[in-house]
Amino acid sequence: MAVKADLFQSPDYYLLDELLTEEHKMVRDAVRSYVKREISPIIEDYAQRAEFPQQIVKQLGELGCFGPTVPVQYGGGGLDYISYGLMMQELERGDSGIRSTASVQGSLVMFPIYAYGSEKQKNHYLPKLASGEMLGCFGLTEPNHGSDPSSMLTNIKDAGDYVILNGAKMWISNAPFANIAVVWAKDEAGVITGLIVERGMEGFSTPTTHGKWSLRASATGELVFDNVKVPKENILPGVRGLKGPLGCLTKARYGIAWGTIGVAMDCYDTALRYAKERYQFGKPIAGFQLQQKKLAEMITEITKAQLLVWRLGVLMNEGKVTPQQVSMAKRNSCEIAANIARDARQMLGGMGITGEYSIMRHMMNLESVITYEGTHDIHLLITGMDVTGLNAFK
Repeated sequence: MAVKADLFQSPDYYLLDELLTEEHKMVRDAVRSYVKREISPIIEDYAQRAEFPQQIVKQLGELGCFGPTVPVQYGGGGLDYISYGLMMQELERGDSGIRSTASVQGSLVMFPIYAYGSEKQKNHYLPKLASGEMLGCFGLTEPNHGSDPSSMLTNIKDAGDYVILNGAKMWISNAPFANIAVVWAKDEAGVITGLIVERGMEGFSTPTTHGKWSLRASATGELVFDNVKVPKENILPGVRGLKGPLGCLTKARYGIAWGTIGVAMDCYDTALRYAKERYQFGKPIAGFQLQQKKLAEMITEITKAQLLVWRLGVLMNEGKVTPQQVSMAKRNSCEIAANIARDARQMLGGMGITGEYSIMRHMMNLESVITYEGTHDIHLLITGMDVTGLNAFK
């Protein structure tokens, strides 16, 4: 199949580029160029084959997409959160699975080691994760415990110099290829504890999840722990309780809030280009009222979402952000992206379901993104509890 050129042009209806620094724009443009050069030409083929393009791990490391906000001394980029958001926007514009790989590595593996780890752990793992020499994954969700992680069954028992880890995690991005896993388990007192589990530890396996219709170019698997001996020096000393994994998820959800806008932009750009070129009844379909309504609503929702995440990025940089604010942005960006992808698919008619265009792949990917790291409904309830003070979860 001949590879179509990636003609993407980023919509900026409210001149938001004027709010960005030169560094922000340089970071964004570098990742955009990378996606056009390395991701767009191959991604449809990998998604059709349900295969993870392993070569991207080193590429993303070299580009600085792993842990860009981690300090330079640990191999990170030392960048701000708007730079991080723009990186995720551009990666997800290419494919949600590519952004997932970077999000997991940066927010769910490197962040907890940086925030909660010992100096020895930071120096040992972070530079290798930043460069892509190591790939990591994050073990929180269990077969029977998704939205309610506090009910997890995975546990550790004290055994002298090490702990014995038993349990299972599922829906774990990067698991089949990960060198390490940041795993959350309950100790004998029932307190949630984080620990770094390394591939090769006896009793630790990572079966691949097959049969996905979504995130097909992303590697998903399980983490299975059968009496795994984990040295106590692999326990994250800086946090105990559910606030540990939830703090990581706040950072990752922030990245999703930016990333899914990239999907929305790509679908809008594709639909706009197609509508100008596709002639029916003697004129481009872009000249018909119903198609203009769809395009006008798309660009309006993209613009609103861009303003929301830009402000969220400012609050993140200033250390003022709340997890509830991040929840609102994650849910909003996912919802507008899903709606835009569906409308864009309709505008392309039958062509919209083929791999010649990115839209159907984006649509299927978004069904995962709208679910993971807090479902649409859970984030609504987080906002609801924040504004009413009343807990609807129990």
